[in-house]
Amino acid sequence: MGKRYYCDYCDRSFQDNMHNRKKHLNGVQHHRAKKAWFDNFRDSAAILNDEQEKKPCRKFLQKGICDFGSNCRFSHMTEEELFNLQRQVEDERQHREDSEDRIMPGRSIEEWLSRREKKRAALGSKGDLKTEEDSEESQAENGILQQLLSILDLPPSLQPPPPGGWKINMNTEWG
Repeated sequence: MGKRYYCDYCDRSFQDNMHNRKKHLNGVQHHRAKKAWFDNFRDSAAILNDEQEKKPCRKFLQKGICDFGSNCRFSHMTEEELFNLQRQVEDERQHREDSEDRIMPGRSIEEWLSRREKKRAALGSKGDLKTEEDSEESQAENGILQQLLSILDLPPSLQPPPPGGWKINMNTEWG
């Protein structure tokens, strides 16, 4: 039977040869399916910008359906949907600005991690003595910690301890 080519965008397979593949990849259906796939990952701001540039689709507004569907060159969004999308874009922008404000200027994560290691090494050698300087520094480090916490899937070694501290099980044997 020969090799078959499977197109993930179109969810279709066909005999794989240069002619068939070229015909499929240049076809209208493939281009529409590929565009629909990548439209799923578009930024809200880009969608809002595109929809605001389009005129409303009269047929969609009158009948609630359009023969062209997602390929229509006119907008199928109502005023309420555009308003909700605009609010979502503003919320995302505000969230981005807020997260940038929490980052302390002039300090990087690498610098924070190296200071943290030095501090732990010093505490290990001299015991657990806390000074006024240490408490001020730990308050300043909380800003960097917020930057770390904004990272998804943060490794356990970089996550802060729970509010009551780590529970130590004395019954566990190490070895």
